[in-house]
Order: sequence, then structure tokens, then C-alpha cells
Amino acid sequence: MGRSYFVEEAVGQYLSNFNTKPKTCVTGLLIGQCSPQRDYVILAIRTPPREEQNENNKNYHPKLADIDEEWVTTHASQLSRMLPGGLLVLGVFIVAAPELAKDIQNALRKLVFSVEKSVAKKRLWSFTDEEVSDRVALHVCSATKKILCRTYDMQDPKSSAKPADWKYQSGLSAFWLPLECTINVNIHIPLSATSVGYELEKNTRNGLIRWAKQIEEGVFLINGQVKEDDAELLEGQKKSSRGNNQPSSQTFDVKVLTQLSQSSGHRSTATVQVCSGSVNLKGAVKCRAYIHNNKPKVKDAIKALKRDIINTLSDRCEILFEDPIINEAPGKKNSERDYHALPHRVFAPIAGSNVMLCDYKFGDETSGEIQERFFEMLDQDVRGEAIHIAEEVNTVDLNPPVDNTDHMQQIQLTKAALLLKLQQNMGVVIAAAVTIFAVTFSFNYFSD
Repeated sequence: MGRSYFVEEAVGQYLSNFNTKPKTCVTGLLIGQCSPQRDYVILAIRTPPREEQNENNKNYHPKLADIDEEWVTTHASQLSRMLPGGLLVLGVFIVAAPELAKDIQNALRKLVFSVEKSVAKKRLWSFTDEEVSDRVALHVCSATKKILCRTYDMQDPKSSAKPADWKYQSGLSAFWLPLECTINVNIHIPLSATSVGYELEKNTRNGLIRWAKQIEEGVFLINGQVKEDDAELLEGQKKSSRGNNQPSSQTFDVKVLTQLSQSSGHRSTATVQVCSGSVNLKGAVKCRAYIHNNKPKVKDAIKALKRDIINTLSDRCEILFEDPIINEAPGKKNSERDYHALPHRVFAPIAGSNVMLCDYKFGDETSGEIQERFFEMLDQDVRGEAIHIAEEVNTVDLNPPVDNTDHMQQIQLTKAALLLKLQQNMGVVIAAAVTIFAVTFSFNYFSD
């Protein structure tokens, strides 16, 4: 038996509005949430036309053979930044005329795998073996409005299509449960002096991967309590007269506790690394996740929030490094410290839903620009007064690498002398001394 997709009624109305010309089609993405029992689709979003196409024809529909796969995957990557924890790009859809029915499945299969690959490559976390790996490929006939829903297993590139149920439901996400937390970030990422082909973005990503592991291993307090993973999130909640939990006005406040160091059961090691610069990320990051209200488990809610914490910081850095000036080769930059403000997170509601999507705003951007971007990416209007700007102060302190060969040789000599002294010590004293050396070295080098 195939998977069941419970779909917001507004999605059906949205898809039925597309009327294509003969031999043309409309492509788009399906947004929602997976759960072990069923999947939920709360949004369908058409692929926006490229700028030149939009200028020439606002109702541009490509032919099936001319579907721009690269543009569809780019839209998916950009859109994934706007999804809070718990939401994913669940698949793709194509609306096409009846005469294209025989060729649609090949196009859908190609698209759904390309989209998943594009979205997955920037993640700093991985799906567990228990999670659903199927993604949906939806064909909508523009004439009859008939729907054919199939899924493909993303873990098997050779997987064949499996039939799936597509069921509409009103107010599907109207009572989904929000979880919120604020993470105070202070991440120091050293930039190795000996690294070949230095790339600022790549080094920052590697540092964020280490930080993401701390978040994954953290302890999460929900409304001040540690709850069992397999417990229901709504356990102990009062029920309405109809027998359903009523969490519509409830937001779960979450605190995150991360380990300062490894437990005594782990062997501690220390290494000395010659560094020529650093990236320092500091600030308070607002994080938010949503979970369905069909007996959700604590572990699923926490997992959604963990991924939002990791995604939002990674996405902001990615957006910042899209600026070619910031990501220049080291030889083109001066050796002075460089401070940059990370973009602030803004939230906007989805009509008829308790879920809010997000975007990122630099200080000089106007509300009108944010509205325009929401419309371009989501194909729906967002009122300016509905946009909520999270109160965050986040900065990136860039210490660019310094090309100073003489100074490096002097440092290497100093390092060798200190290491010789360190070898005279034993056990824990050695590790502690090496750690002190690394910090002192970094300070002295940057202060030169």
C-alpha cells in the first residue's frame, strides 16, 4: 500500500486554476511535512518565470521538452531557506494538457530527484534511517483536473513509481503546534594558514558542521521540562468538548542546553594549528518549528527545532557569502578586521494556516522589497503589516588571512621551542598546555 498525502484544500484550488495551452505545462513544488503514518501538503508553489520570460510574457508556460530543470532546482534551494523547522520540499507537480500524459512521468521522475539532490546538498544534518525517504510526483491534467499521485524513494536512484493517495482536508495546518527558542551564538572558526585553495565559505561551513553536532547532542527543555522522546507532545493537555486537543494559541517555549566539553568518558585530545585568520559568529538567533497536531511525538518536535536552528544560521552565512566582495580571494583583501551584520529573520503567515514562513532581511531592505520577494518565491501576496521582524543582533567578524612569510617562520620556530618543552610533561598536563598554547598563539599572531 502506498503513502497517504493529506492536502490542504487551498492547494487543490490553486492547482485547478492553471489552464495550459496545448503541449505546454506548469511546474512547481509541494511543501509540507512527513510523519511515519502520513504526509501533509500545505502549499503548492509554481516555478516562477525567469526575469526575461516574465518581461516578455507574464503567462509564460514552457513546453514539456523545454522544462528548465536548473531553474526549478534553483527555486527549490531558495525556497528551502524560507521554510521553518518541520517543513520540507516534499516533491514536485506538473500541470499539463491531456496529450502530454504519456511523457509526464519521465519528466516528473527527473525533476523530483534533481530537486531533492539540490536541496539536500547544503544541509548540515542528515535524515535518520527511520524517516520517510519517499518524495511525491504529482501530475494534474489541465483539462479534466484529474490527479495522478506517485512517489519515488530518494535513497534508491533506480526506484520505480509507487501509487499514493491524495486526500484534501480543510484547515489542515490551522492548529499545528509551534515551538520557539532563541539561541545565543558565539562561534569561533579558525582559518588555517596552510590550507591550500583557501575558501572563506568552505571553512565557515566546516566550522558550522562542528557546531551543528553540538546542537544535535544538546538537551532540549520544553516549557522548562525534559520529556521522554516517545512521549506525546500534547500529553496532559486539556481536550475540548469535541474530544480534540486545542493548542491553537499555545506556543511551546524551548531552552537548549549544550555541553561545554566532552564527558569524562571520552579521551580528550588537543592539536596545535597555525592560523592566519578567523570567522567569529555572534548574536541571538530566533528559531521556530512546527509539528502536526495528530498525536505528535516529542522526539519529532525536537528534531524539527534542531534542524531549524542549524538551517537558519547556515542559511544566513550562505546569503552573506553570496556577496562577491565578502568572498574575495585572500590576496585581494586587506588584513584588517571586517565586521558584517547577518541578515535578520522575518516571518509571514500563510492564509488559513497557523504556520509562518520566513525570509532574511538586511538592514537597508524595505518592507516592500520583502513583500516582493515573498510574492516571487511563494506566488502569493503577503501584507506588509503581517511581516514580523525577529529582534536579533547578529554579526560576523572576519579576520582575513595575512600573507607574511617571515612572520610565519618566526612563529614556526616559537612553536617548535614550546612543543619541545611540552614534551617534558605527561598526561592531562600535556593536553592542557597545548590548549593554552593554541589560544596564546592565536592571540599573538592576530595582534601583530
